[in-house]
Amino acid sequence: MLSEGVKRIDHVAIVVRDLESALTFYRDMLGIVPSRVLEFPQEGVRIAFLPLGGSGGSEIELLEPSIPEGSVARFLEQRGGGLHHICLEVPDIDRALDELRAAGARVLDESPRPTAEGRGIFLHPKGTGGVLLELVQRTDGNPEKIDTTP
Repeated sequence: MLSEGVKRIDHVAIVVRDLESALTFYRDMLGIVPSRVLEFPQEGVRIAFLPLGGSGGSEIELLEPSIPEGSVARFLEQRGGGLHHICLEVPDIDRALDELRAAGARVLDESPRPTAEGRGIFLHPKGTGGVLLELVQRTDGNPEKIDTTP
């Protein structure tokens, strides 16, 4: 068990074939205006962040593959668009990784990786009831971010 627990659902990530088409629904039909859109070359994706619940709320992240050989592009080709993962925020990602490993969890990362929010790890769907689960420790001013649109 994580000694510090999970703080909240950080985001739900949805893979889309075309970000602008997806925003036609989320932004223009539902009224969820992106807080930012960025290129995240480390993962081969373009991401639109759709905030919900005000300050400290969760987000929907729309993921559009930006390179054909990336894992999100492979996911899209194999499974089509839809739910990719659920992300939970934790206060200390290094501690969470150590505790999960010690408990025998199926962790996909050897060490935390840079994410659009800070640093994170992924847990294998075979150990989480069939859902790819990400844990993230948020950091402010992440240098990996490259804003392209508000």
